[in-house]
Amino acid sequence: MAKKYDNNLRGIISVNDRKEKDTHPDYKGTCEINNQEYWISGWIKERKDGSGKFLSLNFEAKDQQSAPARQNTIPVDAPF
Repeated sequence: MAKKYDNNLRGIISVNDRKEKDTHPDYKGTCEINNQEYWISGWIKERKDGSGKFLSLNFEAKDQQSAPARQNTIPVDAPF
């Protein structure tokens, strides 16, 4: 019997060749889950007990944007 794959889950991740600082991810990529696109970031980390390494992943929605900068302006016609 053939294995069924969920076509709503797909993505790719590769070595981050633009890494400039230790805090930058070791791997970068994208994925699509249920028609929603995400950025993937991955860091190679050492286990606390020193028994090996693992890959820590972070997913961030592509349409998620930073909150707009707040403007501290007072309208010209302010009543004070």
